[in-house]
Amino acid sequence: MLTDFNARSPDEAEADLMACCASRTFAGKVAALRPYADARALLDAAGAAVLELDWPDVLEALSAHPRIGERASGQGREAAWSRQEQSGVEDGLRAALADGNRAYEERFGHVYLVCATGLTGAEMLARLRERLGNDEERERAVVRAELAAITRLRLTRLVGEAP
Repeated sequence: MLTDFNARSPDEAEADLMACCASRTFAGKVAALRPYADARALLDAAGAAVLELDWPDVLEALSAHPRIGERASGQGREAAWSRQEQSGVEDGLRAALADGNRAYEERFGHVYLVCATGLTGAEMLARLRERLGNDEERERAVVRAELAAITRLRLTRLVGEAP
């Protein structure tokens, strides 16, 4: 609940936030803005914080995301959420996604990030292929938007409230 999140110590709140967006800058900023009056205020602050991240902070957050089509390992909340978010990937598409991931990483130097919740594996692959045509500036904007969407979903789960 939001009241529990607001009452946590700064370190506890930052740990919770790191499971939503694995940037220390993001977690510190959003935790420092507590208390939040309602879920919408939290989600708005988090969305703005993601979009304001310097690129190295975005890369830090991306480092916590498995490649699309690969199962996240580990027992933590973030790994469990990632497995749930990527549940639409069919086994028959894993090889094509692996090839696409390699091409994407060679082109942009970081993992392909997409808000996978509700997407089929085919849709994720189509978006990956489409994004390979982006220039670096456009792709960075898309990555930030995808990271903000993932963060929003995870924060909603964290506090158990929709705005």
